[in-house]
Amino acid sequence: MTNNKNTSGSRPLYGMFTDIPPRYDLINRLITWGMDKNWRQKAALSCLAFRPQKVLDLCCGTGDLAINIAYLADYPVEIRGMDYSQPMLDIARSKASTLLGKNINFVSGEASKMPFPDEFFDCVGISFAFRNLTYKNPLAASHLAEIVRVLKKDGHCVIAESSQPANGFIRALYHFYMRQYVARIGGWLSGNKAAYRYLGDSAAKFYSPAELSQLLIQNGLQKADYQPLFFGAAGIYSAKK
Repeated sequence: MTNNKNTSGSRPLYGMFTDIPPRYDLINRLITWGMDKNWRQKAALSCLAFRPQKVLDLCCGTGDLAINIAYLADYPVEIRGMDYSQPMLDIARSKASTLLGKNINFVSGEASKMPFPDEFFDCVGISFAFRNLTYKNPLAASHLAEIVRVLKKDGHCVIAESSQPANGFIRALYHFYMRQYVARIGGWLSGNKAAYRYLGDSAAKFYSPAELSQLLIQNGLQKADYQPLFFGAAGIYSAKK
């Protein structure tokens, strides 16, 4: 769930991801009741559905999507995980060290200026970081342009992200949950209350599936297929270049 570097007070997540509380993965499990593990597996399978040869886990954090792709692939695939947070990358490398014989590497980089050639990847996967790249982020256009740039023609962008339930009652419950439970439990366990207030608020205000699909179309990708998760509180998008 990382975003591009911005040290202003309006982007408290940057400090959280560079300070990397040891409980980061634990908090993700708690605030999703463990469902995020299954969601990332589904996102990994969505990436592999196109049999990509080169895959990027963008804003990889502690590497869960990249590791899932490596574990689930039944053919040779080159996997890169990229994040700006060195402590996150250190954890990702440690977790991936048990994957013997897999071509998986983690590199440091900024999402607004990726260290990869044009049309380098067959698939770019983003698991619960797209919101941080685009929600009230002044570099949102640069992030989207970079995703399109590093994707090969006919390549796919797979996004697992929080969403907006279509049912009004469920949507209201979801917003309450994000702003109350997630903000409080995340802030308490991490010691960074501002970051998890931002997380809860941004998730509650983030795009609907139709709005996110339109954002992708406006920035050079084709209409995204959408798979809702947990009554629409999250979803997986797959868009083609």
